[in-house]
Amino acid sequence: MNENKFERRTKGEKPVLAICYDFDKTLSPNDMQAQGYIQSVGYDVDSFWAESNVLAKSNDMDQNLAYMYKMVQEAEGHLVLNKEKLAEYGSKVALFPGVMTWFDRIRAYGLEKGVVVEHYIISSGLKEMIEGTAIAKNGAFEKIYASSFYFNERGVAKWPAQVVNYTNKTQFLFRIEKGVLDINDPGVNDFFAPEDIRVPFRNMVYIGDSDTDVPCMKLVNSYGGHSIGVYNAETQDKAKVYKMMRDGRIKYFAPADYSADSELDVLVKHIIDRTATNEVLEATFYDCKHAASAREEPEHA
Repeated sequence: MNENKFERRTKGEKPVLAICYDFDKTLSPNDMQAQGYIQSVGYDVDSFWAESNVLAKSNDMDQNLAYMYKMVQEAEGHLVLNKEKLAEYGSKVALFPGVMTWFDRIRAYGLEKGVVVEHYIISSGLKEMIEGTAIAKNGAFEKIYASSFYFNERGVAKWPAQVVNYTNKTQFLFRIEKGVLDINDPGVNDFFAPEDIRVPFRNMVYIGDSDTDVPCMKLVNSYGGHSIGVYNAETQDKAKVYKMMRDGRIKYFAPADYSADSELDVLVKHIIDRTATNEVLEATFYDCKHAASAREEPEHA
C-alpha cells in the first residue's frame, strides 16, 4: 500500500497531551463481554471465562484469541454475531461516574491552557463493542486500538482481524508518539528527531487498572510520562493499585470517578498544567539548540 494513503499527523504549534485508556474496569466497571453477550449465549460469566482460559492453556493459545474464538463458537445457534449486534451490546455497557462528560471537559480545560488533549483507547476488549458505546459515538476518541473481528461477505464475525494483548499494547504508544496512527503503517519505525516528535512520552498519560496495563505503564513512566492506576470506588478494592505503586508501575492512583472535581479530574488537570509550562521550556531549549548548531564555532589560532 502507498504510505501516503495512511493517516499521519505532524507536530503543530500547540503541544499535544495524549491520554490513553484501557477500557474494561478502567472506564467500565466490568468486562464488556460480561454485560450482555455471555448471558445471551446461555453462560454464566465465570463459566465462560473459565472455559476460555482452559482453551487457551490447553492449546498454548493467546487468551484473547481464545475468548474471541469462543465468542464465535458459542454464538452459533443463538445469535448472528455481526457488527450491528456487537455495537448493540456495546451500547448497553455501563460506565463509571462522570465518563460521559469527561472527554469533552478535559479537552476544553486543555485548550484553556494552550494544550491539545487527545483521547485514545488501547484495550484487549472488542473494538466493535467499544464503537457502540455512547462515548465513542459522540467522538470521544481519536483512535480505538482494540481487538476486532474479520467479518465475511454476509457481515458475520469469522476470525480475529486484530488481537491486542498486554505486551503488544505498547506498539500503539509509539504510533501515537509519532502521529503514525494506522495499524499497518510501517512509518512507525521511521526515525524522528526529538524536536519533531508529535507526542513525546513526557506528554502521555496512561490510565489502567491491572497487570495487563503494566507494559504500557512502565514504558510511559520510564520516559517521563504519567501512569495512573484506577480502582472501583464502590468496592474500594485497592489491592491492584497498591501493588502497581509498590512495583513502580504507576505514579498515581485514584478512584475511577471521572466526575468534575473528582480526585482523578483534579490530578489530570494538574498534569495538563504541568505540560503547558514544561513545553514552553522545551521549545526554548530547542530554539537555543538550533541557534547554536547554525553558528559554527571559529577555529582557534
